[in-house]
Amino acid sequence: MKKFFAIVAMVAACSFGATSPLMAQDEEAAAPETTAVSEDTTAVDTAAAEPAPEEIAPVVEEENEGIFKSLKTKYIEGGAGFMSLVAIALVLGLAFCIERIVYLSLAQINTRKFTEELAQLVAAGKISEAIDKCKNTRGPVAQVSGKAMECLASNDRNDIGTIERTINMEAEVQGTYLEENCSWITLFIAMAPSLGFLGTVIGMVMAFDDIQRAGDISPTVVAGGMKVALITTIFGIIVALVLQVFYNYILSKVESLTSNMEEAAQELLIMCVKSDKCKK
Repeated sequence: MKKFFAIVAMVAACSFGATSPLMAQDEEAAAPETTAVSEDTTAVDTAAAEPAPEEIAPVVEEENEGIFKSLKTKYIEGGAGFMSLVAIALVLGLAFCIERIVYLSLAQINTRKFTEELAQLVAAGKISEAIDKCKNTRGPVAQVSGKAMECLASNDRNDIGTIERTINMEAEVQGTYLEENCSWITLFIAMAPSLGFLGTVIGMVMAFDDIQRAGDISPTVVAGGMKVALITTIFGIIVALVLQVFYNYILSKVESLTSNMEEAAQELLIMCVKSDKCKK
């Protein structure tokens, strides 16, 4: 009898032990399903709340098109006469700026490396090779160095005083080449806002003419002329600011090349003094 109760107790214990893990597994399996359902519901709600990329792209394109269209509209409203003059000033000013930037960029070389190689040729007595090197190198530094080497190679201009004067004269000539066409850029910088202000004055005159014709000083009558005045002024100032940025960059390039010429001039005088062909 005791064995029977013991067997029944063992079977009940085993059954309970086997049932508890199964219940726990069922609860754990049910929990992820509930979480998954809730996550799916949240994802659906989020997807419904957020606009699709296809819906965002047209909005951005419409905004961009709206900006360009508004600029074009304002440009046309400013009047074809004066707005065309401002646009011509911008185009011509940018053309001169690009020309100067390209010229100055091509004129830039490694001054220290060039003078070191030139000094080695002069020290070795290869003046003709030094002259050829200067002719085959672009930029004002090479031009100044070439004039100095030509003086050193001659028999009547190879004294240090003549070489120094030649270097200074050639440096002045190259400096004028560097600043060439910069006066045109300053002209367009000054012209663009002047044209804008002229358009402002003409717009004010148009506004007073409208007031005189209408016999009324209401805002509707004045708005047209005032709009033309403000638009021309805005575009003229924008053109001047753009050209001024390019002009300052060009001036920085000119200053850099000028300092390179001064450094090269000092090195040229030193290498000429050390040369046997120079008359002290």
